[in-house]
Amino acid sequence: MKWDDRIGRRLKLRDMHVLLTVVETGSMGKAAQRLAVSQPSVSKAVADVEHTIGVRLLDRTAHGVEPTPAGRALLRRGLGAFDELRQGVKEIELLVDPTIGEVRVGCPEAVSAGLLSASIDVFSRRYPRATVTVTPADNMVLEFRRLRERSVDFLLGRVAEPFVEDELEAEILYHDQMYIVSSRSSTWGRRRKLDLAELIQAPWLMTPSFYGPIMAEAFQARGLAVPKLSVACYSTHQTIDLLATGRFVSALSGFQLHYNADRYGIKRLPVAFTSRSWAVAIVTLKNRTIGPVVQTFMNCVREVAKPMTRSSVAKK
Repeated sequence: MKWDDRIGRRLKLRDMHVLLTVVETGSMGKAAQRLAVSQPSVSKAVADVEHTIGVRLLDRTAHGVEPTPAGRALLRRGLGAFDELRQGVKEIELLVDPTIGEVRVGCPEAVSAGLLSASIDVFSRRYPRATVTVTPADNMVLEFRRLRERSVDFLLGRVAEPFVEDELEAEILYHDQMYIVSSRSSTWGRRRKLDLAELIQAPWLMTPSFYGPIMAEAFQARGLAVPKLSVACYSTHQTIDLLATGRFVSALSGFQLHYNADRYGIKRLPVAFTSRSWAVAIVTLKNRTIGPVVQTFMNCVREVAKPMTRSSVAKK
């Protein structure tokens, strides 16, 4: 297949856009409604692409349409082509005004409540005309599809080591771990020394899905029973708000503590406690052009993450 004869001169971006819309909506009729065109126009655009490529791209079923293996291959590359064009338009806009643009980041709340919030604070002060859109990504592995679909510019969160994902790469920013905390004004916060066993009967507050298994490991390693939760929170922000009341003991990651300790009067308790660590990383799609404003935001994340050390947490 010669590029000039079969693709360069005959394949239209508009027809590719129609094909993408048909696959997204699952039918010719719904695609026509979204694009505000007639259904015959949609059918013709798809037929033109199939004729140009020389293979069937869609299977018509009683429930609608779905891409063939050839269609999925073309669409995967087509998404990349449209994304590169979108990035090109953004770069042109930035040449006119380099302080505007959009950053789309996916992030779990556990990281959003520390590193991401701190990074947005720095970035938005320096570039107030830029826009940051945050998408929930509480299960990082499941959210890798957002990168492949190019619906986010990058992900920020916990990753496994070694990191092995086709088409993706991870830049490790730091290794974090869990710390037992309470309000500085609480009964436990005023103590100079505590034994882990003394906290078994304390009113524990935690988001169990992530911290629960890590907490259980740490207590069981000491031969202690795992504390019963008084409150199982659905969010890190809720945990921090309730910790500020002085009524609970909880666990926060190092950066959550680093960022929120002074704001909410939270402190690391003086108890011998060791948890396993995990890597926090920027995850991007390989061979994808990253726009200037996104690069700038990622640099802010690196800057904010840089001082994240054990010593900085220990002082809180």
